Amino acid sequence: MKVGIIGSGGREHAICHKLSTIKKIEQLYCFPGNAGTAKIAKNISINLENFNELKDFIKLNKIDLIIVGPEKPLVEGIVDFLEANNIQVFGPNKIASQLEGSKIFTKNLCKKYNIPTANFGIFQNIDEAKQFINKTKYPIVIKADGLASGKGVYICNKLDEAKIAIDEIFNGKFGIAHNLLVEEFLSGEEMSYFIISDGKTIKKFDTAQDHKRVSEGDVGKNTGGMGAYSPSRLINDELDKKILSKIIEPTILGLKEMGTTYKGFLYAGLMIVEGEPYLIEYNVRMGDPECQTILPKLKSNLLEIFLSCCNEKLNNTQIEWHNKKSLCIVMCSNGYPDQFEKNILIEHLDEIKLGTNEYCFHAGTKLINDKFYAIGGRVLNFVSLSENFSTSRIKIIDIIKSLNWNGGFYRKDIGYKVINE
Repeated sequence: MKVGIIGSGGREHAICHKLSTIKKIEQLYCFPGNAGTAKIAKNISINLENFNELKDFIKLNKIDLIIVGPEKPLVEGIVDFLEANNIQVFGPNKIASQLEGSKIFTKNLCKKYNIPTANFGIFQNIDEAKQFINKTKYPIVIKADGLASGKGVYICNKLDEAKIAIDEIFNGKFGIAHNLLVEEFLSGEEMSYFIISDGKTIKKFDTAQDHKRVSEGDVGKNTGGMGAYSPSRLINDELDKKILSKIIEPTILGLKEMGTTYKGFLYAGLMIVEGEPYLIEYNVRMGDPECQTILPKLKSNLLEIFLSCCNEKLNNTQIEWHNKKSLCIVMCSNGYPDQFEKNILIEHLDEIKLGTNEYCFHAGTKLINDKFYAIGGRVLNFVSLSENFSTSRIKIIDIIKSLNWNGGFYRKDIGYKVINE
């Protein structure tokens, strides 16, 4: 069997790595992949904006299954396009992908189906938004409506900060903005909750806690994610039932009533306030770096899970996990999330020693003349599974120190809330 994975980040390397251990798969392709996937798959440089070019390559090389990693092609309708061309693909369709593609779409769904979320207002221009923030209570949260690679969210503690957020969003920092969202600030603790669905059946796909802020102690600018641990320290049976009954199930029902179904991974970003879950946002794919943290714990055959979703047979598929704690630390290029240099050599990367249950997933890397170069903001993901989070973190930091790469930085406190308990 031949399998293709769309994407170039740590999430896609983690999926590729998991699939590379399955004997049934004779060839893996990554579009475009990174230096890590290049070692276990064929990286294909292709214009992902041109769906026809991708389709022609898939047909020519007789690829049996396509897995879509990132959100942009999903929101742009790649699943609908490939299915219309009789290509088996794992991921949600264009309508369902609006759960991530438009925060306003999701907020309106929440309102209609009584899904617990922060109170909100939608504003269509700078003047309208600034009139509102002049008379509101702080802190507030201001969000760009569309895709913003995890960075279009501003937590504003005072009026000046809110004005900057509004100006940046409407002046096109995250693309053309027709609307923005202003939300009340929920005080609690965040949690990432994952499910997988075939359009009929929903199954849980573990939990995690992401660290978005660039600096230790969860301060500084928002990033795509500086690290994560799994499972979340917040999850318990009672909370699990509340998340499914109050948030996930009404969302799936809402999509069905729109005439569509949900197939693929669904990531609910939640705020837990005094034991009650509130929806912050949906992502229509696995999180990054949560995917890198969760997938190494998976005991079941990932290919069979993907195929069961495509064939609406998830109900007959068992999803089993290793009873381990997993922690991931992301190594970033100096300067991230602002300006950073590209094409920086990472020496001795292939010499680092990884033990059992230790992983290095590539993100912003490229292989040039068999040497590893950093080309992105988030570069490497180091993951360790062990009996406790503290041990995992110690092992990862030892690995990073052994690499001794001065072109990047990382947070040494990932998992600090669960480790210091």
